[in-house]
Amino acid sequence: MKFRTEVEIPNSVHKIEIEDYLFSMGSCFSTEMSDLLQTGQMQTLNNPFDTLFNPFSINTAVKRLHNAQFYEEVDLISFNEEVISLDHHSSFNSRFLHQTLEKINSQIELGNQFLQNSNWIVITYGTSFIYEFLPKKKLVANCHKIPGKYFEKRLLTHLELTDSIYETIVNLKDIAKPNVQILFTVSPVRHTKDGFAENNLSKSKLITALHEILPQFENCHYLPVYEILMDDLRDYRFYKEDLIHPSNQAIMYIWEKFGNAYFSDETMDFIEENLKIAKSLDHKTADEKNPKYQEFLEKLKARISVQQAKVKHKIF
Repeated sequence: MKFRTEVEIPNSVHKIEIEDYLFSMGSCFSTEMSDLLQTGQMQTLNNPFDTLFNPFSINTAVKRLHNAQFYEEVDLISFNEEVISLDHHSSFNSRFLHQTLEKINSQIELGNQFLQNSNWIVITYGTSFIYEFLPKKKLVANCHKIPGKYFEKRLLTHLELTDSIYETIVNLKDIAKPNVQILFTVSPVRHTKDGFAENNLSKSKLITALHEILPQFENCHYLPVYEILMDDLRDYRFYKEDLIHPSNQAIMYIWEKFGNAYFSDETMDFIEENLKIAKSLDHKTADEKNPKYQEFLEKLKARISVQQAKVKHKIF
């Protein structure tokens, strides 16, 4: 007797190898996956604009990265004694123009260089809703707690969604390595502040647009991450206390399914060992001179050396 419907991620012909470069961008769920890859000592870069949610804003960011187009003073605004970019997360805000520009443009340079070497790209969309900043008639990625009277909220049209996804793929394929694999996911995090019916409409528009555009390109794939949480893990025990974000158990479940489908055997072993080492490195003791603890450190050092010999890039 079965008590749940299990959603599988199709096994990929192309596998992630231990020297591959993995770039990710989008909602906070992409950060969860990137953090695990980074802890597993893979070469990763996540969200050079920080967290972004809608396809239009992600496409704006990708075009900037593709063209290595720096931001200038005219691209920024001042609010609440801070200089901010409406295309970026608030983590880029600062009190001074030159500091904000330096933060933004250093990440654009880094992102451009990393994308040129990327073998894998993961894009995670969170919502079809977007805000227009009325004083500049500009669609924005983040409202930065500016009063709502300056914005107009709406759903992106189907054409805006498909055009954004299409342009994103074209630019990523142009800048990355020739056989780059681009994986698209829809975040399982529900945007309940939009309303439950509105959130479902928003997610469905994303899924519809992706399924229309992706078949037009080679090496572009849809990962059913949203479906795993909605249709497989259909229980609030797989959510955090806010009942919106997936729990660590749910994240690890999705991570395992992703790894089984996309990691080579060598990569799987490499990452699993590195995750164990990372956990051991967090171990603390009240007596650092204890012979048993010193023995533990020596064995850990030997394990790290074995892992370091497997790759050319620097780990640990």
